[in-house]
Amino acid sequence: MDKPKVVLGVSGGIAAYKACELLRRLTESGHDVRVVPTAASLNFVGEATWSALSGNPASTEVWESVHEVPHVRIGQSADLVVVAPATADMLAKAAHGLADDLLTNTLLTARCPVVFAPAMHTEMWEHPATQENVATLRRRGALVIEPAVGRLTGKDTGKGRLPDPEEIFEVCRRVLARGVAEPDLVGRHVVISAGGTREPLDPVRFLGNRSSGKQGYALARTAVARGARVTLVSANTALADPAGVDVVRVGTAVQLREAVLKAAADADVVVMAAAVADFRPAEYAGGKIKKKDGQDPAPVALVRNPDVLAEISADRARAGQVVVGFAAETDDVLANGRAKLARKGCDLLVVNEVGEARTFGSEENEAVILASDGSETQVPYGPKEALAEVIWDQVAVRL
Repeated sequence: MDKPKVVLGVSGGIAAYKACELLRRLTESGHDVRVVPTAASLNFVGEATWSALSGNPASTEVWESVHEVPHVRIGQSADLVVVAPATADMLAKAAHGLADDLLTNTLLTARCPVVFAPAMHTEMWEHPATQENVATLRRRGALVIEPAVGRLTGKDTGKGRLPDPEEIFEVCRRVLARGVAEPDLVGRHVVISAGGTREPLDPVRFLGNRSSGKQGYALARTAVARGARVTLVSANTALADPAGVDVVRVGTAVQLREAVLKAAADADVVVMAAAVADFRPAEYAGGKIKKKDGQDPAPVALVRNPDVLAEISADRARAGQVVVGFAAETDDVLANGRAKLARKGCDLLVVNEVGEARTFGSEENEAVILASDGSETQVPYGPKEALAEVIWDQVAVRL
């Protein structure tokens, strides 16, 4: 079986050195990678490095190996083109159809999915010209990953940092796995909650749950690969930020509610994958609760937390908004799931059986997706990203 053919375009920014790690991950996972750097990028990483790491020649010029017609053939034969980093200059050229080097010619001839991973200073990213170029590329079906927030060149900090190469690789892998040229969630804003809330009892103790957040993060990564703008409300996770995702960190159920409601105001889809605590301690002890010899601890009084899923289902921020809930059950899974779907009023409910050795913290999951129209979709045991893809399939037909 032939290896998937990937073109890695590298444009002239300081983040070009990070593309070496992306290249390594692509080649080690069985992809045939051809690096097409711009002339400016060679000031940061040389041609010999790209050739050695990829095992294929690297060239910037349309005039080299002319008999092979590289300015046409490279793009025509590719299964994926990813440009990382994509500078403001490269985005502008791609949006306006310029073809003054091998990479821009390749972008014009490619009929496969194209992914751009921008990297530039905040002011350049936020400039109206860049934003219009990004909108143009997305409208044409290209996947433009939102840049990360962090340290930039020099002392500057802000949005414009190249996402982690491992996370860019995950986007590429998912795009290749889908095999669809145009992402189907382009122009959609999706809000996803992930992880598990913690309700403080005193400065060192809390009531929590076993949720790792892995299913929510899988939903975020797959949504990015399908073109969505993603806001991830993350509760107490230890996972790397997915590429192109706006991550909002929260701790308690009340904080999660505030963050979800704020993000949902302009969202097309809200997916409540987080395990939100049903109850919280009625009182918070300002100091650590001490153990007293010969005395039993005082009972901990609990009060109900807000039901975020029911609230956003009943009072949708915009017409046509799709709401997806999750139900973690330990017994009578389907019966309890159907009752919860009716009670919460959401469009889809993902029901799975949980336990000490099931679902929580694992890389796999199985579930039944119950819909408000009475339909059911069985998702067999497999990677959590596979379940995420099926969920987005179900969501997409309801948008």
